[in-house]
Amino acid sequence: MSEKTILVWFRNDLRIHDNEILLEATKKADKILPVYCFDPFYFKTTTLGLQKTGNIRARFLLESVADLRRNLQKLGGELIVRTGNPADIIPQVAQQYDVSEVYHHREVAFEETGISEEVETALWRMKLNLKHFIGHTLYHKEDLPFPIKDIPDSFATFKKKVERDSDVRPCIETPIHITVPEISEPGNIPMLADLGLTEPIDDNRADFHYHGGETAALQQLNAYISTIDLAPAQKGKHNDGPSRLSAWISLGCLSQRMVYHEAMKHVNGGHPSSSPLILELLWRDYFRFMFKKHGRQFFNPEGFKDEAPELAPNHAGLFCQWKNGQTGVPYIDAVMHKLNATGYISNHNRQIVAAFLVDQLKADWTKGAAWFEEKLIDYSPASNWGNWAFIAGVANDTRDSRYFAGVKQAENLETESDFINTWLPENSSNLVVA
Repeated sequence: MSEKTILVWFRNDLRIHDNEILLEATKKADKILPVYCFDPFYFKTTTLGLQKTGNIRARFLLESVADLRRNLQKLGGELIVRTGNPADIIPQVAQQYDVSEVYHHREVAFEETGISEEVETALWRMKLNLKHFIGHTLYHKEDLPFPIKDIPDSFATFKKKVERDSDVRPCIETPIHITVPEISEPGNIPMLADLGLTEPIDDNRADFHYHGGETAALQQLNAYISTIDLAPAQKGKHNDGPSRLSAWISLGCLSQRMVYHEAMKHVNGGHPSSSPLILELLWRDYFRFMFKKHGRQFFNPEGFKDEAPELAPNHAGLFCQWKNGQTGVPYIDAVMHKLNATGYISNHNRQIVAAFLVDQLKADWTKGAAWFEEKLIDYSPASNWGNWAFIAGVANDTRDSRYFAGVKQAENLETESDFINTWLPENSSNLVVA
């Protein structure tokens, strides 16, 4: 009897812990074939003249793939790395190694699902099955108290029903050994230059340095859990500092379920609503399920409304001033300089600069979302475009804006702290609000 080999196609699930496709493949097959494709689609320049993936996130991705390879090797495995269209690469590798089936985690945004469909079609011609798994959410789709088509558009209603009627599954065990076929050419992990990108310069003003990969992700989770009080804050006070976990969660270096179960050990009273961290995980779930339900509407300028927000006559120029941190408003410019230099700003600051672009400058919110897509180290399609649609007032249920941080007029935000002054451009005094 011939041996069964399952190809495990890694995408945004770059970990060995709590990874259903990896564990399932080791149980169902004699050998598994882990594969990662660097798809040129994600490193192109868009029609807006922006990069789909900036060099800060690209470096983080390269580090994450390298760490995944090392962790697989520790279990006796290997990671095949290729650069090219997955619809070409996956069938080629499957044929080369006489693969019986291909496993992958299902995505929700239209570009990602489109790539999956291309791969599925190519495999179907070879009479191979692409098996879909659900591994990017806190709550499993099958455990929700409603079908996807009936998920409440209101986050408040979604949160209430899910917390009342659903449970977060325990983490899936980590394989203790992996058997792979004899691999003659595992492939090299590309350099940034190979992807058409330059090496980012680490700004010495950054207060945190990200290093990609599951190993660093678990270290950061442990550091955060051990040092931050997750109990509910008193009114007007916050005892929950930033977890800095979002970048690893977005690439799947860290499982949301693991974050949840670790956080719940420290939540006061054992109720998830008392933790801002768990609230953020619920928002991530909500946006992913909304993308599954509504498709491409979150990417349209008009969103779920009859028309897009009003634009200023010179909105293109105003957008350029905003993205470059040249609006003349110190707080806005400082935040944008930090984003451009480090790839990370807090969720509160994202809301402030997004609201400023939409409400004050009246520029195209989709360009703002595309700029965040290029720059953010923790970019995730559903969270990014879903949040921007809320800020722009074109989301499916804008009543949930009360869950967003209260955004003051940017002109009224304090500008004297060391943080603001640190990130001010040298010629800020010469800038004029457009």
